[in-house]
Amino acid sequence: MTRIRILAVLVLLGTARIAAADEAVPFAAHAGVATARAAALSWSPDAALVWVENDEAPGPLGVAGRWSYLYYSATTDQARVYSVRDGRILAAENLDMKFDAPPVADDWIDSGRAFTAAEAAAAQGDASKKAPRGALRAMVLARGTMDAAEPDRTTWTLVYSSPGAPSTFVVVDAASAKVLRTWRG
Repeated sequence: MTRIRILAVLVLLGTARIAAADEAVPFAAHAGVATARAAALSWSPDAALVWVENDEAPGPLGVAGRWSYLYYSATTDQARVYSVRDGRILAAENLDMKFDAPPVADDWIDSGRAFTAAEAAAAQGDASKKAPRGALRAMVLARGTMDAAEPDRTTWTLVYSSPGAPSTFVVVDAASAKVLRTWRG
């Protein structure tokens, strides 16, 4: 009887490990850069990181189970995206559209710090920043897309949504973690 119970427990533990293996361990955006960068440099020696975005729903503290890293090569005039999950590249493909974007700054803050900055701004009481936000749906790191006043600035854009309401966008400076602007639309 004891051997059967031990065998049953081992089978159950093995099944639990298989189920858990399908779930990605959430990580901050910086954690996947080295993996994506190594692949990008083997694709093109001048590949530069131009965009980072969550591929799976971001969770608390600005982590996600999967992130995309977009690289641009001026030599080949092509862009290639790498999707990283659990320290491995799940997908790598060239974009069939023009994406001549400037590289992001080398010293950008991680997704968790951007999330914390956005949440802190909401808690401070500024009416425009305190508006109900809903659930965090997207985090995008890019340069020159959300700051017309300083187009060379690398920023995180966080997108919150809730049913029946316009999305809320929060733009965070990726160098200083300062919230630059918030709007609904």
